[in-house]
Amino acid sequence: MKTKPQLTAADVDRIAQAARAEAQAHGWAVSIAIVDDGGHLLWFQRLDGASPVSAQIAPAKAHTAALGRRESKIYEDMVNQGRMSFLSAPALQGLLEGGVPILVEGECVGAVGVSGVKSAEDAQVAKAGIAALAAG
Repeated sequence: MKTKPQLTAADVDRIAQAARAEAQAHGWAVSIAIVDDGGHLLWFQRLDGASPVSAQIAPAKAHTAALGRRESKIYEDMVNQGRMSFLSAPALQGLLEGGVPILVEGECVGAVGVSGVKSAEDAQVAKAGIAALAAG
């Protein structure tokens, strides 16, 4: 039987604090979602000033990154290159940059999804949160 690491509440808190700090350091009003490896929501926050739709998009990006075990930008790129069939992929709704998987010991243990600013900046916030886990 295979065993793998899992996110703890302390891990999620560390990721959330770092992601929020990155967004606030730049004055970015975003929503941040953290999910487990099955895409189930573990933590969410919509920062002051973030648009209401970002509260739907951030968890969708995180869900997509967790289930796909890759950054959501990869799916966005595929669609932009003409692979429209990905728009019908079941359970993948956040096909936009800003969802980043959390990889530990080669295993996906969850993902962070961010929405509210430019897509590359959303990904920057997500990656800052994940980096705090590795540094912890």
